Amino acid sequence: MKVLYTAEALATGEGRNGHVRSTDGRVDLDVAVPKEMGGSGDGSNPEQLFAAGYAACFHSALLGVARQRKITVADSAVGTGVSIGPLDGGGYTLAVRLEVSLPGLPRDVAQELADAAHQVCPYSHATRGNIDVTVTVVEE
Repeated sequence: MKVLYTAEALATGEGRNGHVRSTDGRVDLDVAVPKEMGGSGDGSNPEQLFAAGYAACFHSALLGVARQRKITVADSAVGTGVSIGPLDGGGYTLAVRLEVSLPGLPRDVAQELADAAHQVCPYSHATRGNIDVTVTVVEE
């Protein structure tokens, strides 16, 4: 792989109850186990960070696909839900829900763009075959 960029971060403390910081300092925050998992919820968590990254990456892929197809997109948005749950046999697994909003486009065109973005998004490539990811076009 030809590397274009490498993000680096360090986690300290007690894993999910600790602190994360990127080497450039742009990300610098406390993390905490969510209340729903028995924690304090007094910080962000890995699932929120993954959701934010996936949403931004997928939105960029979506806009890129629209540009390639010369389809004008305005006021678009991508919402992401990252769920964590127990894995059969021990451990945990993730599931992702991507909700794509493309106001003003016919639903079939919007779904076609969303499906195409799912084929080119790096996060989608990384998760394909590893976790459940659903992509849905939502009405705004």
